[in-house]
Amino acid sequence: MVYFADLSGQPVDAQSGDVPRSRYTEIAEVLAAEIADQPADVRVAGEHEIAARFGVSRAAARSALQELEGRYLVRRVRGAGTFVSRPLDYVLSQSRVPSMHQTIREAGGEPRTVVRDVTTVPVTGAIAERLERAEGSAVHLLTRQSYIDGLLSGWSQEWIPVDMLPELDAAVHAVESLDTILRQMCGVTPVRAWCRVSSVLPDRRVAEGLETAHNRPVWLVESLSRDAASGRAVMCSSTWSRPDSVRIIVELDGPVTP
Repeated sequence: MVYFADLSGQPVDAQSGDVPRSRYTEIAEVLAAEIADQPADVRVAGEHEIAARFGVSRAAARSALQELEGRYLVRRVRGAGTFVSRPLDYVLSQSRVPSMHQTIREAGGEPRTVVRDVTTVPVTGAIAERLERAEGSAVHLLTRQSYIDGLLSGWSQEWIPVDMLPELDAAVHAVESLDTILRQMCGVTPVRAWCRVSSVLPDRRVAEGLETAHNRPVWLVESLSRDAASGRAVMCSSTWSRPDSVRIIVELDGPVTP
């Protein structure tokens, strides 16, 4: 491969204009060591500052930041800059309350959810099977964005049978925690009965909701909750989460005792 030097003295691929991988990874290693002990949300130097400091082109500085972003060590926030990332441990367990708000608080973060849409739809396919409802039965479909410490972390869709909770729209605009709503308004005790975790490429709508690229893998957690006393299915959900926001941990600890 043939290289020539750009105006900064940084060698560049003569055909593609790409910076050799060894150089930007060296810069990334230096930056990774420097931010290792920094708390989350500390601002990281931008492309101009990195380029000037290391005497390289902006392309090399950009590649170094992308390398750190790929390791989930930093996170780029639109219109704000690049910040140190410290993904929280999000624990999935049958012995824990299936509540996003409670799980985030237990991990040391401050949760917030924003309702994007609430609609009533006929349930079909896998969702009907999980909820043990006949095809075409009415369910609420709730779409929300979730935040941790003010930063966007997740995009979720949740299905709740209408016969359990007729006035979901008003409830979720008054109380953020769906677990709390189910306990207080439906008189049930939700427990996680089934769960599947996978790493997937988000579709266009989910990628936009997470403000991430469609070619960057995200966590997908599919879950079913039942009432601890009756065993009745009360809710199922699909939640896509940014890996730079949470680290999914699954505990195989057996079912909770009602």
